Amino acid sequence: MGGMGSGRRYQGGRSTTENYRPLDVRKLHRARLLTPGLAAVWSWYSRGELRASIQVQAGDGHVCLIYTATENGERREYSYPVRLDWTPCQYGGARPWFLCPALGCGRRVAILYGGAVFACRHCCRLAYESQRERDYDRLAARADKIRRRLGWPVGILNPTPWT
Repeated sequence: MGGMGSGRRYQGGRSTTENYRPLDVRKLHRARLLTPGLAAVWSWYSRGELRASIQVQAGDGHVCLIYTATENGERREYSYPVRLDWTPCQYGGARPWFLCPALGCGRRVAILYGGAVFACRHCCRLAYESQRERDYDRLAARADKIRRRLGWPVGILNPTPWT
């Protein structure tokens, strides 16, 4: 156990969370969009350009997601509720969670990923980008982070300021 060759390997074919639009319940809560009776538009931008938007209507214990998506070349209207769960925080208040709307899931998650339907990363079969990194790539990224903090040029082959 735990020997040479053990651990996660590249999971070929699986998309990553970076390829999907995230809908984060914590950001909606910070923007005060979870107040029952409130309706707002949530948008995603890339390089200053609007890429997509979704209408979020807050109800009592749920939010209704209303949007249009293209699936197999066909534009389709979507409108469905996503239940919310609230957990108490240590020093007062409560933290919201989405309950995954995918059939048979109901998992409590902070982020839903949008394809045709918004669902948790497990239902969308998504991996994190970091799960695909090799050990040496992760170590090089860690070294680069330290070099940036020190104000040195990034890259382990670059000389240190002492030379």
